Amino acid sequence: MTSPINLAFMRIAKRAERQDDATLARTFVDFGAVLAALSSVDHSLIFGRRGTGKTHLLTVLRTAREKEGTVAVQLDMRNLGSTGGVYADPQIPVSQRATRLLIDVLAAIHGYLLEQALADDSRVDLGAAGKALDEFFDAHREVKVVGTTTVEVATVAENSFSAETRVGVTASLKSASIAADAKDTDAGKEAVSAKRTVIGQEIHRVNFGSVSSALRKIVESFPGGRLWLLIDEWSEVPLDLQPMLADLLRRAVLPIKGVTVKIAAIEQRSRFMIPDADAGNVGIEIGADVSAAVNLDDFMVFDNDEDKAVEFFRALVYAHTCAEMEEAKATVPANEAALISAAFTQANAFEEVVRACEGVPRDAINILSAAAQRANDSSISVGDVRAAAQNWYLGTKDAAVSAHHDAKRLLTWLIEKVIKERRAKAFLLEAGLRDSLVDFLYDERVLHVLRKGMSAKDQPGKRFIVYGIDYGCYVDLISTVRAPQGVLDLGDSASSDFSLTVPHTDLRSIRRCILDLPDFYGSVAESVPVGSAIG
Repeated sequence: MTSPINLAFMRIAKRAERQDDATLARTFVDFGAVLAALSSVDHSLIFGRRGTGKTHLLTVLRTAREKEGTVAVQLDMRNLGSTGGVYADPQIPVSQRATRLLIDVLAAIHGYLLEQALADDSRVDLGAAGKALDEFFDAHREVKVVGTTTVEVATVAENSFSAETRVGVTASLKSASIAADAKDTDAGKEAVSAKRTVIGQEIHRVNFGSVSSALRKIVESFPGGRLWLLIDEWSEVPLDLQPMLADLLRRAVLPIKGVTVKIAAIEQRSRFMIPDADAGNVGIEIGADVSAAVNLDDFMVFDNDEDKAVEFFRALVYAHTCAEMEEAKATVPANEAALISAAFTQANAFEEVVRACEGVPRDAINILSAAAQRANDSSISVGDVRAAAQNWYLGTKDAAVSAHHDAKRLLTWLIEKVIKERRAKAFLLEAGLRDSLVDFLYDERVLHVLRKGMSAKDQPGKRFIVYGIDYGCYVDLISTVRAPQGVLDLGDSASSDFSLTVPHTDLRSIRRCILDLPDFYGSVAESVPVGSAIG
């Protein structure tokens, strides 16, 4: 029979949107004073890969503002209109797709505010804000017909004629007379009619000035004159439309006194501005219009700060486990230490969970759930954690990478160059260099940023980013026939007890391990047949 603690581990929700606000507020664990930083009224961005807690953070921020009596709107960009349909349809001109997106965003804001007014008039007074809400609705619903116009004029003439003649004769003995009477009529009527025909297409348009004016009036009617706009899943918007949406915010929303905007996005899949020398920049300039307040990928990586990472994940796991065990009416461990002692065979088994998740809370919860299922009625061991990490990697990350041919080739090349030749688990890449394949592997959480601003031993003056290869990828490598025999002295690759050690990253030992991407692309070009294309 599965132990109550392991059952609780398996029941923890893997996504924040599947839990109610009260549970999210209770299970939230702050780190690095992130919540305090985001509570500032300044506009700011929240960067982080999938699973780092962006939605959880925004939800807690919204509920905190609502408890203060402030109106807060949280938008999930995945739920707007036709994100995967009309917005991304290349057959539709980008201007039309962008306009439809802007209309959907404004309609969502309008709908949320109207819903708040109907549900709680103490927060949004419909009597005070009603007229402004109507203006806001009209401002983003303007329609213009673009096409040709034809005017037709028709003249119709009508004529009628009638005649009547009467003749009378009278006679008598004394006299005779003749009387005649004639009458004729002639009538005419002319009618002129005109018809205007418009042949064209209805084009929706958004007037930024009208939107801004109406929204300003709405905000002024709120208690305290404040509105928080929290935009989640920004990176779900097609990349070519993101600057247009950002430009709407910059022109119509950001300048309004009393409005605070927070945007959660994946850095590698976001484009906030398009430089345009003629028309001016389109979009939001990071650092000028908004600040990049938080990057969740910079926190909680085990190799960065072991103590801080373990402390955070102990608190996180304890909060979630208590919530699940209380709901199941099971006995809750008295504190974090009691939970770790009861659930794991030894302290370093939990530390292995922290290492395996590479600083991503959702990965930690999934690995912990799989390890608990493997352990069943027993305490979780290091072997359970490593097996769970390997399965999580193969089932999610490796599957995504395998579907991208060039990214798979780069990962294979990294394993050869970094693990086999350099005998390391991490490497350096010069800061400022952007590569789509590296970004893809990072976005899929196969590569992780361990440190920024690192210097290399042989290249003074340059700064590098330290990337580490995913823990699950490494475990999969050393536990299969693909293991680099004789390189890391890892023993029998077929061993099933997972007694092998996944090495810690020694930053001093990798200062010569600089990744040479031109070398990779050169090797790929040599292996591609003539007439084929790379990428």
